[in-house]
Amino acid sequence: MRTRAHSRTRHIVAALVAGLMTLSLAACGGEDEAGTERFTIGLLLPNRVTPRWEKWDKPLIEQRLKELCPRCTVVYANAGGDVDRQRQQMTSMITKGASVLILDPADSRAMRSSVQEARRADVSVVAYDRLAEGPISGYVSFDGAQVGRLQGEALLEAMGGSGNIVMMNGDPTSANARWFRAGALSAITGKLKIARSYDTVAWSTDNAHANMSAAIGALGSDRIGGVLAANDSIAAGAISALKTAGVRKLPPVTGQDADLDAVQRIVKGEQYMTVYKPFKAEASAAADMAVALGRGEDVRDTATETLDSATTEDIPAVLLTPRTVTVGNIKETIVKDGVYSIEQICIRKLRPACSQAGLSP
Repeated sequence: MRTRAHSRTRHIVAALVAGLMTLSLAACGGEDEAGTERFTIGLLLPNRVTPRWEKWDKPLIEQRLKELCPRCTVVYANAGGDVDRQRQQMTSMITKGASVLILDPADSRAMRSSVQEARRADVSVVAYDRLAEGPISGYVSFDGAQVGRLQGEALLEAMGGSGNIVMMNGDPTSANARWFRAGALSAITGKLKIARSYDTVAWSTDNAHANMSAAIGALGSDRIGGVLAANDSIAAGAISALKTAGVRKLPPVTGQDADLDAVQRIVKGEQYMTVYKPFKAEASAAADMAVALGRGEDVRDTATETLDSATTEDIPAVLLTPRTVTVGNIKETIVKDGVYSIEQICIRKLRPACSQAGLSP
């Protein structure tokens, strides 16, 4: 996918966004005629394997939508990793009169026909976190190339600039998985050798465990200097397989999403890093875009960039900036932003490791 920044500066964009948000709140929340507006927004998330969807994204999006438009109705569905179920959920929302859909596709390509169905019904679709194919009206996510680069750069630093790695990619049906992989390759190509590479169907911890076990069987654990895992669920499977194989000194393993158990693995020294994507900023941007579309406004006024999918050019997009989290900056990132408290991270058995990391409750 290709991205292009608008010619306006981000400072001007920020001012426009702030101004639109102020007007939106006044229009929806006031006692004037505009405050009586009502429309339905559908929220479709892809699975329950990734903890962040139910724990963070769903409540944050719903909260922001309620702030922007108190009289709007929000309908929610989780596909449970089943693309056919997500198609049915999306058709149901369209049939029941949704004006706008926020869609995180279970399968970016397979959901194209559903996005086309929405367009025929004059229902706008905002792709959330993962880019969907078809005529979407906007896209909100984090810069996937930067996510991959952060993972690759961290692994490169942890390994001293050379060595063999196992590359544990995301689900092959996800446009984001390809984006993350391209970003990682931009950092490690010519420096680290990819001894084995696997796609992880459904981003599943069990599938990642099986793939990592196969890599250990083929290479031997002593020939694996690092693991580039696309997200924290995959990292969990890779680490589990290494421990099952009797590896005592684990190689550095990357991750993404700042899941609580991943942060705890980082404290324990089992996982080297994760990529933190401030969920609140992403959720707010998607809600802002959805409400603007519901009102018939042009989201290009709030988008900071445009990008192309495999089917659609110049999609208005908001691409946010991810952050690397290692044991040395948990307090300045995850804890500071209120994602988890030190008490949540530092359960009893982790207190010695937390103390060593400067995270004592």
